[in-house]
Amino acid sequence: MKLYVREQIREIDDLLHKFQTILYRIMEENLETYMPGFTHLQKAQPVTLAHHMSAYFEMFVRDRSRLSDILARMNTCPLGAGALAGTTYPLDRECTASLLGFTEPTRNSMDSVSDRDYIIELLSALSTIMMHLSRFSEEVILWNSNEYGFIEIDDAYSTGSSIMPQKKNPDIAELVRGKTGRVYGSLMAMLTTMKGIPLAYNKDMQEDKEGTFDAIDTVKECLMMFMQMMDTMKFRKDVMARSAVNGFTNATDAADYLVKRGMPFRDAHEVIGRLVLSCIEKHKSIDEMSLPELKEISDVFEEDLYEAVSLETCVQKRLTIGAPGVEAMKKTLAVYQNYLKYNKGILMNIYELEEKLKSANVPEDYYSIMKGGLPDEVLCLTTEHGKWIVYYSERGQRTGLTIFKSESDACSYFYNRLKQYGKK
Repeated sequence: MKLYVREQIREIDDLLHKFQTILYRIMEENLETYMPGFTHLQKAQPVTLAHHMSAYFEMFVRDRSRLSDILARMNTCPLGAGALAGTTYPLDRECTASLLGFTEPTRNSMDSVSDRDYIIELLSALSTIMMHLSRFSEEVILWNSNEYGFIEIDDAYSTGSSIMPQKKNPDIAELVRGKTGRVYGSLMAMLTTMKGIPLAYNKDMQEDKEGTFDAIDTVKECLMMFMQMMDTMKFRKDVMARSAVNGFTNATDAADYLVKRGMPFRDAHEVIGRLVLSCIEKHKSIDEMSLPELKEISDVFEEDLYEAVSLETCVQKRLTIGAPGVEAMKKTLAVYQNYLKYNKGILMNIYELEEKLKSANVPEDYYSIMKGGLPDEVLCLTTEHGKWIVYYSERGQRTGLTIFKSESDACSYFYNRLKQYGKK
């Protein structure tokens, strides 16, 4: 089960990386696509589509980090634990653990045969991924509605109604939203199964299979379909911008305008409240009000208000880290570009491994990669006779030898060993 889960974690991580790559493209193309940002499902302040997509990119960064943590924590080998008390046979458990790509053998045979923590952790991480996808789905469903009209979903990922020809339903988003409860159910079922089981193995534990298999398949299928839908989605930039203007999302900036001219914020808040009411009565946005109309509300308003409350100004002057301004977002995209380059998956190659170790500030005298000889007291990675070998060099001897068929598996194991121990 551990071998299967380990491989599935890598596949899910790869799908998340591909999805992030699609989101990165959308962000790069929409740095100045203005739209309303929401709180309480009400228009709040103007942002950009790039900034909105960045929020989901960050969620998936955390999702991938959780998967990586699970993989590192679960990568111990139970082989040789026997039924519960080990065995009298002279097994080399370190050797078998190495041959199977595990970091080390498990240290307690009773725990080895009854541990399902890694499955519970995986189901928890998968539930969180589905929660993020479900939130994203809800926004796609809203944006696709006539009331919003922000997007156009490709015909391949939507359907019409059996009796209403004008309908174009966001099927994939609705199905993903619906599948989320299914994954939650697998997590709750596994927690319930394990809550009353004494040490060591009990037959109840075979219930770990069906729910886990189903949750893994569900998450993979949802990710594949959702990312394809996003990759083909069209964004109606004019509708988004118009929605931001008509929703008084620049009201806070209008209040800031008054504050910069010496008015206390509590007074500015009241003034802008009256201004918004006047706009509603006249069916106008703030920037459509004439200067005489503005001065009826407050003498502080001048011609430069129009520039101060334009969508461009409202967004572009927000330049702190994490803000939606173009310059701030460009810096964020540079970070994301580097992240995607060096986090292509839990699998990696020699070049990526070396760059990752440098970025993690691992001292170079802690390891040796593809170098001859037997340097003293370092973790080494090399290749011999078509196989990849990781070992610890000590006093001219190789210890803890681990052999891999693939470069990526060897690099992942090597990196996790260094990250786990952090020292010689």
